[in-house]
Amino acid sequence: MQDAHDPYLALRHRDFSLLLSSNVLAALSAEIQFTVVEWEIYQRTGSTAMMAYGGLAQFLPLLLLALPAGQAADRYSRKYLLMLAHVFMALASLGLALVSHYQGPVELVFVFLALAGVSRAIGMPSRASLLSLVVPTVAVPNAVTWVSSGWQIATTTGPAIGGLLVGYPTAAYATTVAGLCICIGMVAWIEPREATRSTEPRTLRSLLAGIAFVWRTELLLAAITLDLFAVLLGGCTALLPAYCQDVLRVDGINYGILRAAPSLGAFAMAIYLAHRPPLARPGLALIWSVVGFGLATIGFGLSTNYYLSFAMLFLTGAFDNISVVVRGTLMQMLTPDDMRGRVGAVNSVFISSTNQLGAFESGITAEWFGLVPAVVGGGVGTLTVVVVAVVLWPNLRTLPPLHTLSAKESATA
Repeated sequence: MQDAHDPYLALRHRDFSLLLSSNVLAALSAEIQFTVVEWEIYQRTGSTAMMAYGGLAQFLPLLLLALPAGQAADRYSRKYLLMLAHVFMALASLGLALVSHYQGPVELVFVFLALAGVSRAIGMPSRASLLSLVVPTVAVPNAVTWVSSGWQIATTTGPAIGGLLVGYPTAAYATTVAGLCICIGMVAWIEPREATRSTEPRTLRSLLAGIAFVWRTELLLAAITLDLFAVLLGGCTALLPAYCQDVLRVDGINYGILRAAPSLGAFAMAIYLAHRPPLARPGLALIWSVVGFGLATIGFGLSTNYYLSFAMLFLTGAFDNISVVVRGTLMQMLTPDDMRGRVGAVNSVFISSTNQLGAFESGITAEWFGLVPAVVGGGVGTLTVVVVAVVLWPNLRTLPPLHTLSAKESATA
């Protein structure tokens, strides 16, 4: 029997390695695209509100389609749904390349960002629910940590590459198209175990079953709520193009480095978590990580020094990764297999979509009150949410080691 603390346990499984590699390449392609498109929108319009609408364009498809996509992931092949998501993202990248090359109307950029949102709505629940089908149960916590690590690699290098390519947006978008085509081929080679299919009729109750499950699973609800409001209120990276040009006075390359700073911090933390024994008190670790995230966000908002700003962004990523790993492992361990798609859809709506909704909130707040008040206020709001969460869910502080949990405990979790 393999050591439960083997840091490379999940990576020893071929299909997981393929899934992880495709995830990394897809995230890398998306980060290049999003970094360049944020810069291009601000360069063409000079408006933080227009950047906000870019976030909103990606959020609305997630809000509308994530729950049906989650239901589909519990009924149909998660592998083929993930491939379809990559196809939609490739088409969105191709559209952005054409708009940039021919200097089409900025409004068309939002159309293709919405198509990217459709891709995320389809891909996120299928990707999350596919994870448990390519590794044994004992390897799931380790797999979640490596998925987080891989994502951080992508979100570290993606913005840096995007920063180098901001002057060549058409080439950047063409690069993402090529990357996504390779992802489709990787996913096609995966041979997951047969999933337990949902046999519930296609009713509104079945569609909303993921929300009901999260609502009655106290520990999962607490983790999602903390992460949701931390990202929603503390989304300072959405304002980076404006910060770089108007506060720090740096160029596109330095913008790309700052854009990568949170991911560098998160990657460092993910590697540390993968090589250490499971967290003995993950609930307390989650609480304090969100506190640290809020304080680092405030520090970034008040900074006018490039290196201090980099350090604060690095810390936001490091603290956020603890939250990501705890929440992701909770979701995998507590969710029955025939509900993973729908619960993954809820996760994509209430967590991942907050990156886009947070960008909208940050952009509008900055337009109304200014850059610094928008970021500092978000950090203060994050700290307030921690206090409320501790009062509402005191059991979070006594959460046992995550690898000891199972789906049968979710009714009382």
